[in-house]
Amino acid sequence: MVYKTITTRKKELPLQDDSSNLFLQVMISIAVFLFGVTLAGVLSINSMLETWNNSILGSLTVQVMPINDVNEEQAKAQTLAQQEKAVELLRAKNEVEKVTPLNNEQLQKLIQPWLGDGIDVKDLPMPRLIDVKLKKGVEVDFMQWAEELAQAAPQASLDNHKLWLNKLIKFADGLKLLALTVLVLVVLITSGAIFYCTQTSLGLHKYIIEILHLMGAKDTYVAQQYAKRTAWLGLIGGIYGLILAIPTIFIIANLAKQIEGGIISEARLSFLDWSVIFSLPILSMVIAMITAYYTVKKTLEKFM
Repeated sequence: MVYKTITTRKKELPLQDDSSNLFLQVMISIAVFLFGVTLAGVLSINSMLETWNNSILGSLTVQVMPINDVNEEQAKAQTLAQQEKAVELLRAKNEVEKVTPLNNEQLQKLIQPWLGDGIDVKDLPMPRLIDVKLKKGVEVDFMQWAEELAQAAPQASLDNHKLWLNKLIKFADGLKLLALTVLVLVVLITSGAIFYCTQTSLGLHKYIIEILHLMGAKDTYVAQQYAKRTAWLGLIGGIYGLILAIPTIFIIANLAKQIEGGIISEARLSFLDWSVIFSLPILSMVIAMITAYYTVKKTLEKFM
């Protein structure tokens, strides 16, 4: 008898027939779509910043300007000689892990995006570049190093990347803050839509709920019915939104790869990042369920 009562109670509130169900499901789908794409952007920015901190902040570049001379061969020889002096000085530093002077092929790849394929670096008065990788956690007196380089190789100059990198980091942090703001707004708007639809449904089923109260049903029972139904809408809507978000993320990623310079290409999503994105339908289900439950509880406590 008890089992029969419990099973029949599930249909006492015809929530599946509410006209707001489709609207709510579409709203949740759109919200999860926007949330997924924006979250992928935030996680990509975090990945990009981490890559910059690991690779760029732990390195520096030495540039040896070409010597101008009437005799072209002699000028190249003097430039290479100054490069060798700079390399010797840097390799003698305890803070340095590796010193790599770039050859002509590597320089060719660097200038190719700007000058095209038909340019031969040997025909240009190109500065020589030296890539210097520092040991982890070391402190470097860049001013002293610059002075020592100027004495050993007057044509050499030091660049520790901090000036332009700080600007990029500030820009990336600004984008991340904007994206996080969008995420918060999406959650608030979706919760507001669930709150509004739930209150509308409570008004439509007011008399049924009053009868249930007379029969001994508590507010918790009514709230659970709404929570179960809204949780299901949140899960289905979240799945639809995720299905739309995944190809969009890949399209944006492919467009970003076409940007020259390799800066945007450092933004990648790890397995953990993808796990978070794929869990969004579960998140939308939980948010929908909690919002509906407490909306019903507070509304019934106030008006009934």
